[in-house]
Amino acid sequence: MKRDSDGRERRLEIAPTISQVAKVSGVSRATVSRAFTRPEMLSEGTVRRVKAVADKLGYVPNQVARALSTGRHGNVALIVSDVANPFFPPLIRAAQLHADRAGLCVFLGNSDEDPAREELLLGRFIGQVEGLVLASSRLDEAQIRIYAARRPLVLINRDIEGITRVLIDTAPGVAAAIAHLAELGHRHIAYVSGPTTSWSNQQRRNAVRKEAAKRGLKVIAIPARPPSYDTGRLAAVPIVASGVTAAIAFDDLVAQGLLAGLAALDVDVPRSFSVVGCDDVLGETTYPQLTTVSARCADAGDVAVGLLLSQMNGGASGEIRHKLNSHLVVRASTGPAPAKRKSR
Repeated sequence: MKRDSDGRERRLEIAPTISQVAKVSGVSRATVSRAFTRPEMLSEGTVRRVKAVADKLGYVPNQVARALSTGRHGNVALIVSDVANPFFPPLIRAAQLHADRAGLCVFLGNSDEDPAREELLLGRFIGQVEGLVLASSRLDEAQIRIYAARRPLVLINRDIEGITRVLIDTAPGVAAAIAHLAELGHRHIAYVSGPTTSWSNQQRRNAVRKEAAKRGLKVIAIPARPPSYDTGRLAAVPIVASGVTAAIAFDDLVAQGLLAGLAALDVDVPRSFSVVGCDDVLGETTYPQLTTVSARCADAGDVAVGLLLSQMNGGASGEIRHKLNSHLVVRASTGPAPAKRKSR
């Protein structure tokens, strides 16, 4: 019993123990522990029953004690290059849901397109996590290999041999976008490029050049760095001055900014100019609705955590290269090239 400030006696609340959960669930203490730390070793029914009893009793696993006794922290880290970019929230959410199902907590870091900050975050996280997911990492290959040697690690949209990675292959979707613009009569197109160190940017730029060359189209590159609404908006002036009739942007955020910049210059989309984005995270919210390459960002987060858990539990690592395909979604921001429209 304990006396409060008024001198009245109050009963101390004792936190439920793992033994109580085991007794009520009709399983061993080891099974309760596995339900929270290694659920893949048990049947789904057992995990549900144990966790339901734990919730009813108010039992919360002691993560610190578990880390001391097993060396397992129950945490993984996910570091993204720009948390404000709408590409990442669906990816983050899917990764967290997968980690939640496995009883893990996700430490989220935002490098803000800065490799020095990314390395700082990794230094802070690595002593507290069991595995790492790096999404669109801006670190150089040698630095990534150092961290991959210390912890299970999965890359998203970074292609490094010997390290498990999930790659969203937007090249087919970008090639389809070039074909779509060519069919609409566009002969001179701009690619509004992203970060020079970005694997996605390299793949998209190469796909634009390859498909344009095959169709005899002229392509110029206009940078938008870092990729943002503002850099997309500012790119409108040199794009209009170049005389192109269409543009493919590095991502939807840049495309959204470009639409705003073109509107400010009284350039009508799609009557006078066509715009295509990448990622399909803003397509239905822009005006006009954005034609874009659909990239499976949520799937990337889910698959990456699944591959990480496999590594953490002794599964295969290294040369796993999981590719996710893309496709073009045609909406209202693309139309016939102006010259073709006038010739009718």
